Amino acid sequence: MERVMGGGMLPVVLASMGVLLLYRILIRLRPGAALQDAVVVITGASSGLGKECARVFHAAGARLVLCGRDAARLQQVVQELTASSTGTKQQTYTPSTVTFDLADTDTVDRAAEEILKCYGQVDVLINNAGISYRGNILDTHLSVQRDVMETNYFGPIALTQAFLPSMVRRCSGHIVVISSVQGKIAIPYRSAYAASKHATQAYFDCLRAEMERYGIPVTVISPGYIRTNLSLNAVTGDGSKYGVLDKTTAMGRDPRDVAQAVLKAVHHRSKDVVLAGPLPTLAIYLRTLCPALFFKLMSSRARKEQKLKDE
Repeated sequence: MERVMGGGMLPVVLASMGVLLLYRILIRLRPGAALQDAVVVITGASSGLGKECARVFHAAGARLVLCGRDAARLQQVVQELTASSTGTKQQTYTPSTVTFDLADTDTVDRAAEEILKCYGQVDVLINNAGISYRGNILDTHLSVQRDVMETNYFGPIALTQAFLPSMVRRCSGHIVVISSVQGKIAIPYRSAYAASKHATQAYFDCLRAEMERYGIPVTVISPGYIRTNLSLNAVTGDGSKYGVLDKTTAMGRDPRDVAQAVLKAVHHRSKDVVLAGPLPTLAIYLRTLCPALFFKLMSSRARKEQKLKDE
């Protein structure tokens, strides 16, 4: 084994590492996408990560179209952004807003038409809106599984497909989706959420391959826990609100940092970005390289969580 590593494999491994390092350096050095004057559409823009994305893209000089279900809250974000840009040297624009419910896919085409009327095109679509779920599969209504899928999967792909024809005609545009680490691994008592994010990952991976010939990049962002109200607003097995700020969520990443990472990913036209700590990142590799161990760990986690609920 030593002779093989020393005589044959070691140079190959070192050369491969060198090529990978060079590739990463070149990716960082290549010119990024210009965001000044770019039309950026953000769903779920009235709070949480969507609101922070609105801040960083507004500061970068993008022409924003903010989308959400609550017109008053969207207008509040517009006022905050407008006030924050007073006295800055960067040219900024007053954001436009379009109000609609992403879960109601019958209204998405109308919303897309309204969005296109704002500036005549979409340069970057950030599919951010989503809902979380906490519950035992045995106690979860099928209607809840469907509702989570409507918001997290069918809504974003309906909006994406509404914009694709205009992007393809221009051979220009960028599709971004905020997925989750749970789109790559599944943890107990998150079935509806993990399933919707797995579907999202698969769809946008396919889309990336199909859109490459048109020069339209597709970026999937997979964060771990973020300090937002996602768990507070999560649904349970009977459709009621979870209403609890999980400890993992409270200790999650600052949404401002995640928004900056989204901006960087768009600038560099990244394909797949995981924003998670060492343990979730390790779990992603473990699921692929040693699934038996991964499944054993998840079973243990399920037993521990159930025991805490029973106490």
